[in-house]
Amino acid sequence: MGKVAIVTDSTACMPSELVNQHQMTIIPMILNWGTETLLDGIDIQPDAFYQRLEKATVMPSTSQPAPIVFEKAFRKLLDQGYDVLALVLSAKLSGTMASAVQAKKDIDSDRIALVDTNTTAMALGFIILEACRAIQNGANLEEAAQQAEQAKKRSGVLLTVDTLEFLHRGGRIGGAQHLLGTALNIKPILEIDDGRVETVEKIRTRSKAQARMIEIAAQRVAGKPVRLAVLNANCEQDAQNILAQAITKMNVLEHYITPVSPVLGAHVGPGTTGITYLIDN
Repeated sequence: MGKVAIVTDSTACMPSELVNQHQMTIIPMILNWGTETLLDGIDIQPDAFYQRLEKATVMPSTSQPAPIVFEKAFRKLLDQGYDVLALVLSAKLSGTMASAVQAKKDIDSDRIALVDTNTTAMALGFIILEACRAIQNGANLEEAAQQAEQAKKRSGVLLTVDTLEFLHRGGRIGGAQHLLGTALNIKPILEIDDGRVETVEKIRTRSKAQARMIEIAAQRVAGKPVRLAVLNANCEQDAQNILAQAITKMNVLEHYITPVSPVLGAHVGPGTTGITYLIDN
């Protein structure tokens, strides 16, 4: 890898082998649960999170990393001789970008570039991987940031949740607000559009919602080569089925199944499945 280092946040849900391969720095989001403050992916992993959530009487909340956490990570990489490209989740979903902006301001260095990816989960992950490929091919900081900006336009997130309760409680429901109070068996298909959660369609059952989500994703990528990840919040068998069906309907270059991180899971709830994609350039 070149002398540009990638920093991102834990909502990217990146497989550990990719994190290690590209030597990424992952800034953990924060899960507040009762009197506990837990670092996403460090103090609590997805399996333990969903097991605990199932029995919980007190629900968790989340918060973004403090600017000093980004500042320490940035300074460490700068001291090692790297330029720093920070790619984080949508500023419309979290204050994480604001923390990164403050950290850059406090350091006052033009060797740090920040990109609000306007998305999250493995859509963010695929944007990161595009930047990594550019860096491996010799891109400098500005060129890698431009590659990430271009990749944003070719990425997408579709998801279907078992309940809107978690999105509503966490204040991330966005344009899906109007669905509250609808029939309990409605399983909406949602997307992240312009950085916010919006409604795509309302479906009557879980299985039909998942099938329709695959169809919509296939329509969006329109036969172009695509990088694909299926997300799941404690329902990996569903994710396996979704991936198997998606591969038959799309020209898939690479694919992953990734668990929804605890901090994201606190907002979408257990039983959520999703498709994230990046259309190849």
